[in-house]
Amino acid sequence: MSKFNKIMKTSFLGTVGLVGSLFFITKYKTQPHNQTIPPFFSKAAPYIFAHRGGMAVRPEQTKLAFDNAILHNVDGFETDVRLSKDHQLIVFHDASVDRTTNGSGKVADHTLSELKTLDAGYRFTDINGATPYRGHTDACILTFDELLSQYPNQLINVDLKDDPDTVEGQLAPEIIYEIIVKHHAQKRVLVTSFHNQQIERFNNISNGTVAIGASQKEVAEGVLKFHTGLGNTFQPRAHTFQMPVVYKGIRLTSPKFIQWLITRNIVPGYYGVNNLDLMHDLTSYGVHTIVTDRPDLAERFKNTYHNTSF
Repeated sequence: MSKFNKIMKTSFLGTVGLVGSLFFITKYKTQPHNQTIPPFFSKAAPYIFAHRGGMAVRPEQTKLAFDNAILHNVDGFETDVRLSKDHQLIVFHDASVDRTTNGSGKVADHTLSELKTLDAGYRFTDINGATPYRGHTDACILTFDELLSQYPNQLINVDLKDDPDTVEGQLAPEIIYEIIVKHHAQKRVLVTSFHNQQIERFNNISNGTVAIGASQKEVAEGVLKFHTGLGNTFQPRAHTFQMPVVYKGIRLTSPKFIQWLITRNIVPGYYGVNNLDLMHDLTSYGVHTIVTDRPDLAERFKNTYHNTSF
């Protein structure tokens, strides 16, 4: 009887293994479902965005930077937003104001009126080590509402920076959506975040009417599945991957990987692209979006690249 039980157990485990293998093979071979590419990406590619307005040449996230970027014919801006103490959404990267202004303390501990008094050009130094924009009238902190109002023809790639577990993080997705709708900007704003929870919150609030970018978690999942041969099992939730060129020593610019993203209707984008050769290489691989600290390089690139539709 014990021998019979052993045979039955072995047969059962073998059957389970076979069924599991067949399920895996079927899932692997099944063509994945791709999302529709949203209107945000409907203009001619490649898109060149000025990172924080072009932080290498002007004080980041200020009117000085955004105005300069427009002079260099960029397609839009990559920006960040945080909530002030009185729940106003400002265009700002860091959790504190210390690095870029003459103030100190957390953004969330200052009201908008207090933040408006800060000199956002105070810490900026040019290639000669000078501080040419200290006290400049356009070196002030902008609200996201002001950004959309003052630059109505620019595409805006905006990153929700507040931690999702904070009060600011919980409020920001709804506040930014209300501002986007106020300006009828649903087709020219892309909302991203390193935090997966923030993207999910925003997408639920917007009901999928605004393009979204992938969180670090989703990008990592996609990269891992591609490199392990499980690309067809990956179900994207975001419309674009915006990635560094290199992450922890791993290059993320493989032409095969970029083409895989394109076949999955995941728009490939890279940030920290600050030389012309890399801009040309990435676009030749099919990259759609390039984010640079140097709007002047963006203009030189555009003067030598013939735009094509994505």
